[in-house]
Amino acid sequence: MGEEPGGAPAAGKPTPRPWQRARGLSSTAAALGRMRAGDAAERFLGEAGFDRAPWLAVIFVAGILAWFALPHPWQWGLAMAAGVGVALGALAVWPLASRADETRANLRLAVIACGLVFACGVAVIWARSALVGAEPIDRPMVATIDGLVLEREDQPAEGRLRLTLAMRAASGEAAHKVRVNVPLDRFTGGRIPARLGEGAVVRLRARLMPPAHPMLPGSYDFARAAWFQGLAATGTVIGPVTVLSPAPPSGGIASLQRAIAEHVRARVPGSPGAIAAAFASGDRGGITEADAAAMRDAGLTHLLSISGLHVSAVIAAAYFAVMRLLALLPAIALRVRLPVVAAAGGALAGIGYTLLTGAEVPTIRSCVAALLVLGALALGRDALSMRMLALAAGFVLLLWPESAIGPSFQMSFTAVVALIALSNASPVRAFLAPREESWLARLGRNAVMLFVTGVVIELALMPIVLYHFHRAGMYGAIANVVAIPLVTFIAMPLIALGFLADTVGAGAPVWWVVEQALAALLWLAHRTAGLAGAVRLMPQMSGLVAALFSAGGLWLALWSGRARLAGLVPIALGTVLAAAAPVPDVLIAGDGRQVGITVPGPDGQRRLLALRDSRSSYTQGNLMELAGVAAEPLPLADWPGARCSSAFCTVRLERGGREWVLLLGRGRDRVEWRDLVAACAEADIVVSERFLPRACRPRWLKADRRHLERSGGLALDLAAGRITSVADSQGEHGWWRVPEQGDVGEYRPRRRGRAEAGLGGG
Repeated sequence: MGEEPGGAPAAGKPTPRPWQRARGLSSTAAALGRMRAGDAAERFLGEAGFDRAPWLAVIFVAGILAWFALPHPWQWGLAMAAGVGVALGALAVWPLASRADETRANLRLAVIACGLVFACGVAVIWARSALVGAEPIDRPMVATIDGLVLEREDQPAEGRLRLTLAMRAASGEAAHKVRVNVPLDRFTGGRIPARLGEGAVVRLRARLMPPAHPMLPGSYDFARAAWFQGLAATGTVIGPVTVLSPAPPSGGIASLQRAIAEHVRARVPGSPGAIAAAFASGDRGGITEADAAAMRDAGLTHLLSISGLHVSAVIAAAYFAVMRLLALLPAIALRVRLPVVAAAGGALAGIGYTLLTGAEVPTIRSCVAALLVLGALALGRDALSMRMLALAAGFVLLLWPESAIGPSFQMSFTAVVALIALSNASPVRAFLAPREESWLARLGRNAVMLFVTGVVIELALMPIVLYHFHRAGMYGAIANVVAIPLVTFIAMPLIALGFLADTVGAGAPVWWVVEQALAALLWLAHRTAGLAGAVRLMPQMSGLVAALFSAGGLWLALWSGRARLAGLVPIALGTVLAAAAPVPDVLIAGDGRQVGITVPGPDGQRRLLALRDSRSSYTQGNLMELAGVAAEPLPLADWPGARCSSAFCTVRLERGGREWVLLLGRGRDRVEWRDLVAACAEADIVVSERFLPRACRPRWLKADRRHLERSGGLALDLAAGRITSVADSQGEHGWWRVPEQGDVGEYRPRRRGRAEAGLGGG
């Protein structure tokens, strides 16, 4: 029975039990808590004074990345349904027709927009994958190809030509898109036929391979990139190339691009000419590996990729040139708005330069952003804003959503986000505010600001660079203080002036100055890259750590006021986790041939032991980067802790308080079956490029060909007992293919003596 106010039980009302009273109080408290949380969120959104467009672009990218991260199609559909469900749930909780719920207007709009945009991101990348993805060929093969040349890329530094062909494998089958490397010695006299270009039909014999999966967990995934490029195979020409039908005489933009690159390399010899050709036409095929590595380690690689710096320089030069020239004509200056006409001239120059340099994603992004800036200038609006950057990002992602997972897109947009956030900060505005001062003081102020900008951009880009490339230049901010003005104000204007001077045959002095400027750039790159501590190596960074850095950086850049300081929390946590990331003890390539083992060196630094001496710089570079080791690998056979024969090596490692025995195959010599099985039983880990008998049963892991074909490359953390494989990050995406289950064969050796087999002992 209930009680009256005086304490007497109320007639006809049941008396609530104690637990019922507690349940009612807890539900009321929960409701009040939700109301307070909703009020706090609404108040925060209402008072933050932020621009919503950049956050919508971030959510769209999150939807795209979720599709890559989730392994199965049913999860992709569930993610889309979850986004739509969140939006519908917000409408159900806060109906649009209810005036009482107008107190949640900001929160409702944010939840609905984020849910729908997230679902749209998943849908766009899923549709893109289904539309453009190309099934790879089943196995390596040698084939004679009659193909239409879709793209030609000159790579004189590598001594080869790269052709992208559309070929028909057999009668009635759809055309395949393949990419082949053609050594220059396949052509008579090493000279490329004049009409071998886009639109030509060629016949050649090539060794074709399916696009390669990552060599190791965290390595570059060429198979994924090839899927979105529509490539079914890649390979190398092994015979002569016959032009069945020459390219059309009109040529097109690609032909003009090659002509410009050849013209520049003819005027500027050597490495400076290769850099100048990259600036003028986007053709980086002439840059040597040593120069590219020096530019990378010095933090200057962004200068070689035609992006914001180059497009902005071209558009700015055209804008001011048109503005100044028209200002000299009073009849025009008094009748038209010069900023509008100058903006149109700059836009045409930017579009032309973008098309001429290959129209790659960073260039298109930069061109779109620059066009928006020009539009803002013509309309008298703020020319540099996050909203315009978000519009440019949305344009690129709708057309090429797969670019969101690539380093080019991430680095390009991160650099611009950092630049805009820095320029809009109150201390920076106060520092750069106009004032009465000498030209020398103004120059010093701008130099300081250029250095600060370089430092901020380097810090913003470092997590991305370490995640994708596992190495970062530490002195990039200092090198860029000299390199950026050298390229922007000397090299690029002089290259344009050189073309103009060549029309009257007076370009030689200009090209000489270009050569000296770019030689100075290369000297700076090699000098910076050679300094002690110039490069920071880091093993594979986890997706969680990368997400923490991204979330913290975006929070710092896109919010305003003190609320943005909360972004330092995930950045600090990501820094701690990255510093504590374990170094793999054993790295096993997907083919089973290459194995790297990290061991402590005599100087206390980690060293890498390599099972085989690899002639491939790519293979060796992958092992060193993922192990976080800068020194050249040591041959495993020369290490005192290993015993090797022509067939196997045996290694003993102390990890995690116990001894691990590794049996590593290093040759194709046959081994007596019983001895092999006995050696497997004594080992914890067995690695082989061949199929091993099922009777080979090590104590922990048998990474033979059968296992590696399904798992891909492996990274082993012995102390934690953890195995990370390439397959862990692939799921059921179209570019990942594994053999069907079943017996795919096993090792069947002839009988030999144990001494002859030489299992490496112990």
